[in-house]
Amino acid sequence: MADATGLASLRRYTWWTLTGAVVTVLVLFAAGWLVAGDAPAWARALGGAALAVTVAASVALLHRRLGTAPGHPPTGWPAEGPGRPPTGWPAEGPGRPPTGWLVAGAAGAAVLGAVELGSGEYGRWALAPSVVVAIAATFLPVRGQWWLLGAASAAAAVPGPVVARAAGDGGELYAALFPAGLVLFAGWTVLGPLWAWDVASRLHAARRLSAELAVKDERLRFAGDLHDIQGHHLQVIALKSELAARLAEANPARAAGEMREVRRLAADALRETRELVQGLRRTTLEDEIANATRVLAAADIDARMDVAPAPAGLSTAGRHLLGLVVREATTNVLRHSRAARADVAYRVDGGRARLLVSNDGAAPPADRAGTGLSTLAERLEAAGGDLTWRHDGDRFEVAATLPVALP
Repeated sequence: MADATGLASLRRYTWWTLTGAVVTVLVLFAAGWLVAGDAPAWARALGGAALAVTVAASVALLHRRLGTAPGHPPTGWPAEGPGRPPTGWPAEGPGRPPTGWLVAGAAGAAVLGAVELGSGEYGRWALAPSVVVAIAATFLPVRGQWWLLGAASAAAAVPGPVVARAAGDGGELYAALFPAGLVLFAGWTVLGPLWAWDVASRLHAARRLSAELAVKDERLRFAGDLHDIQGHHLQVIALKSELAARLAEANPARAAGEMREVRRLAADALRETRELVQGLRRTTLEDEIANATRVLAAADIDARMDVAPAPAGLSTAGRHLLGLVVREATTNVLRHSRAARADVAYRVDGGRARLLVSNDGAAPPADRAGTGLSTLAERLEAAGGDLTWRHDGDRFEVAATLPVALP
């Protein structure tokens, strides 16, 4: 909100200073000639009307060029459809100029310039056309602005010397160079403040986009953690429920024990989901290894652990990431294999924590669905580590490395 308010203030400041300068220059120089000059009455009346049209068109064009509120399309754009500018206008571009005002401004400036030039004002005549050309250039891309200003400057150097020579007044060099320079000066004066406004608008749009991306990243992280919690627990619950169903007649006591375990797992899933929503949950490597041992043993899988003590320098974030790897690998063993044996090895070597989870009885690679490992690989890579997996015959291995001291 503060940034939007600041941008709105910058827009008001730019509008008032630029529009005020344009109107002041036009009125001050042209009106001075209309009042103090010795032109005939019809020329003054025609010049006054042309000046009024030029000033009104300049104000309207500058208002349209600066748009409305930050992040909203300017007045005149459709609310929706193919003609609507992209979200974040005016960061995406100045949009289209209002044709009516552009034609009116060009006509008014041309008439005013012609009247002044006919009265011998070989320098002053180019002021109004220069201002209109500069304002029109603001609606073009950068290359188009240079082309328009260059062409207008070259064209402005022609009428003065022709009229001066025809009238025998002399001063052809001044009549050629001053109007050409006036076009370039007007372009520099008008385009400079609008360039600053465009830069500020783009920065505002970029900051807003960065905030939106941060929110989306957090949503993806939350979805990934929720997938880890629910997917793991639901897989184990399904396994134990199936086992209890098979044991219901042959061994009712053990079936009842399995169902009690299912109830405990459901309660754990609910608790961890609540903690995740509250931002309190933090998986650890030690907890996940202990949990993997119990879950794999319950599935009649020979789980063998070769685990070194976690070093004191391994951060909480590091233990959390490696714990997620163990959880995802254990879920994959239960979901995508008919394993008889699983091995978990963990050690610290050369300042890096190394984790390896492998199992036999793996399903063919085409049957291994899910994006859990891919998501974890991105998270470990962002933390300076890596996560790889490979399928070799009926064996499947997941290997993760992570710096002991995370960046």
